[in-house]
Formats: sequence, structure tokens, C-alpha cells
Amino acid sequence: MKQLTKRFKDFEAVKKVSFSVQKGESFGLLGPNGAGKTTTIQMITGLFPPSSGSIEIAGIDMVRQPKRGQGLLGIVPQEIALYQTMSARENLSFWGRMYGLSGDHLQKRINDVLEIIGLADRAKEKVETFSGGMKRRVNIGAAILHNPELLIMDEPTVGIDPQSRSHILETVKKLNGEGMTVIYTSHYMEEVEYLCEKIGIMDQGEFIASGTISQLRETIGDRSRIVMNFSGAVELERIKSILTSEISEKDLLMNHNELAIFHKEPQKILSELIQSVTGAGFEIASVEIVEPNLESVFLHLTGRSLRD
Repeated sequence: MKQLTKRFKDFEAVKKVSFSVQKGESFGLLGPNGAGKTTTIQMITGLFPPSSGSIEIAGIDMVRQPKRGQGLLGIVPQEIALYQTMSARENLSFWGRMYGLSGDHLQKRINDVLEIIGLADRAKEKVETFSGGMKRRVNIGAAILHNPELLIMDEPTVGIDPQSRSHILETVKKLNGEGMTVIYTSHYMEEVEYLCEKIGIMDQGEFIASGTISQLRETIGDRSRIVMNFSGAVELERIKSILTSEISEKDLLMNHNELAIFHKEPQKILSELIQSVTGAGFEIASVEIVEPNLESVFLHLTGRSLRD
């Protein structure tokens, strides 16, 4: 993807985004709400043409030949795309025929996929009787029936039970391990850390960082994060005025009633920090020290949490 841009009248939702995903890789796309992730996915899948820029998948120009390229894709959208009054098997059969599968080959793929998604014993039951997690597993099954070159998953675990979430993550991990290329967006940082070799972080329509997890962690070095939650309203300017000179303004993030401070030696400053804050009349609800991780990188780069 090179210089992808999408405009809606006067609003530029995606601004000259470029990235590449190699065959067999798993690429995580992170960003707060409104960052442009879903619009980027919609351009890659051919749902929206870009205002400018180019998209190439396995040598196919997705802007000029979207129909040809879509046959290489498996897409798991945010919303459930199933027929509720049909069984799991009937849904898979329908979507398999949409991909051009038929006969014994289709039946074999349906049986294989039902085993992969862990629903072989529920195949004849109507989807409307399934839990949200089971429906999402059928959704994934429909996307992989034709063994796509690239599996694109847009927040596939939103609002589901822990068991289904775990099953989905293990399924994606296994498919990727067998050579299927994956682009994965999620509101759960730990999912992306678990699944993805490379990560791109979007904010306000732009790519602000990309690389492996270790490369991204280098952006904050060995600094941990002190997370302090307050019981009442807090003004960042008042907080700044009482902090020691060891803490620079660029290492402070305030989100509602939560203060994050990045520091190489959090234990060294924690006691004095608590005394200063409470002495100024602020009521602390909780304090924790978080070791450097992907969430710390994200907060440092965007200044806000993934769910903002």
C-alpha cells in the first residue's frame, strides 16, 4: 500500500498511508477510535476506492482490478455477516458457493473449517441460537473456506466471551503459522502483541509508527510507566506545577482522571511523587508501575488510550 489517501468531501480520513505486509506475516493495525483503521481496511478490500494512492496484493492492482483481487482475500468484518435462520453448515455452504466452491471440494472444506472453528458438533443448529462468540467463529469460518492468500480481520473479538476469544486467537495463530498472511485490527493490545510480528500505529488518519514490537519499544527505551488514578477531577496544569524537575512535560499524559508518567527509575521517584500529589490536596485512588510494553509505546506516541 503506497500513499493511500481517502477523502470524504472536506474530511481527510486517511492521509498518505504506506505499509507492506510480506507473504506469511501477521500485521497488526492499531489506533484509537477514529484513527482511520477501518477506512484503510475498506480500501484494501476494495469496498472503497482510494482518493489517491495504490494497493497491490499478490501482484494485482486492487484499484484497477478490485474484483480479481478480492478472490484472494478472506474478510472478517466488525459486524456479523451471517444468515441467522440458517445453520452453521448452511451458512458456510452459501459463502463457499459465493467463492466459487462446489461439489465434494466444498463439502470437504466445510467439514475442515467446522473442525478448525470448533463447531463440528453444532453444525446443524441455527446461527440465531449461537452465542456472540460462536457467531464470530462461524464468521471466521466463512472467510477461510477458500484458503485466501490474505486474511483481513477487523476487530473480530469485540463483545465475546473469553473462551471464544481464546479459540479465535489460537485459530488465527495456527492459520498464520501454516502460511496464511494476516492483517489484524483490534481494540485489545494484548491480542496484537500475541499474534503479530509487525505492527503499524495510526492516529488521526496517519501512520505514526511501524515495525516489530521490539523496534517500537525502542521509542520509549527502558522507561516504565507510573499510572496514578485520582478519585476526583484533576487539572493537568496543577499537577505539572507540583512535580519535580526530574519529570519533563513530554513524559506526562493525562486522560480523564488518570495520570501516566514515563520514567527510567519509577521506584526512585514514587514516594516523593505520592507525597507531593497528596500534599497538594489530590486524592489518589490507585497507583501502579507498568513495565515497558506495547501499550506504553501507544500511549507515548498518541497521548491517548486505544479505547478513546
